[in-house]
Amino acid sequence: MVIDPRQKSADYLRGWLDEKQLHLKPTTMARYRDYVENDLVPALGNIPLDDLNRQHLRAYVTTQLQCGRGKVTVYRIMATLSSALSSAVNDDRLSRNVAKPPLLPRPASAPRRLWTEAQTSRFLRFTRAIDPFYADLAELMIDTGLRKGEALALHWGDVHQAESALFVRHTLSVVDNNQLVLTTPKTPHSKTWVALSHRAATALDNRACTGAFGDTADPTGYVFHRHGRPLHPKTVLDHFHLLCDKAGVPRIALHDLRHLAMSFGLAAGVPLPIMSKTLRHRTLSTSANIYAELTPRAARAGVDGIAWILDSAEREQLGTRICRASHFARQHPRPHRPRPANRTPRIDDPTEDWPMWPGDHHATTS
Repeated sequence: MVIDPRQKSADYLRGWLDEKQLHLKPTTMARYRDYVENDLVPALGNIPLDDLNRQHLRAYVTTQLQCGRGKVTVYRIMATLSSALSSAVNDDRLSRNVAKPPLLPRPASAPRRLWTEAQTSRFLRFTRAIDPFYADLAELMIDTGLRKGEALALHWGDVHQAESALFVRHTLSVVDNNQLVLTTPKTPHSKTWVALSHRAATALDNRACTGAFGDTADPTGYVFHRHGRPLHPKTVLDHFHLLCDKAGVPRIALHDLRHLAMSFGLAAGVPLPIMSKTLRHRTLSTSANIYAELTPRAARAGVDGIAWILDSAEREQLGTRICRASHFARQHPRPHRPRPANRTPRIDDPTEDWPMWPGDHHATTS
């Protein structure tokens, strides 16, 4: 293949987009094309690809920031360029990627504010009374940890009430802010089945009985729809925020309902690996680093558990054992079952109730 050494960066970037179109989702392609055509090509497109250097990139980043562009936006533009130049390096078109290391560090995520258990309960009770449709949507997302697009793309054919499960097969995405498309879930691990609690099953039963906006539920159609058509995510978010204001709870993002699922599960004593599988994360570190938000109830349970371990050690040193287990990992966090009538009490049986612990039902539910 003959390569033009004076090939313009614009020509290379457009060719790279055409190649990527075969592999990427429409939503990702729309974002890449927007950054290339509206940002990179006007600023860097006339520079020959072989002559593009870090000085060009540094001047572009500085100019964008001085013009008031957000750091997150500029970071994403440069990440798109870096991806394109990495492809050039892999194809032996370039010897190095001048966009690496990044000129801008990855911007820190904004602090996330989650509802408490009381606020979540208040929102659900309020919306059940005035807007059952959105109450069922929020209930399903919290109880299952579904992503917004996965919940809005859910079809009745993917719901299996008899087995208390649903299958995630699609996600509803928006291209260019107006075109709704069904795409594959976020990761291969996301495309699987999800168990249904009795609360989630009730929310789906409500939709099956009433339909949406007074329509009869279509056995092959969307679970959450308007006259058979999928709901636009922006419309759903706007109405969700309106309900937050009316219910007197802070506005949060719809995706934060997924964070609530993780936080409440951990606060209830569910092990992190189980919650990670429930939310269908690719790795356990994703759950630990991003989604394991610390709720006040979980925080109290954590420090109370540490204090209880130390109290137990001190009592044992003083000759008053309260637990037969000699190691924390072998201690069961739930209350003991009643002793059978034919069993004789042992001297080292616990003499006190178990403490408030994440796995203790009475400590984690109201």
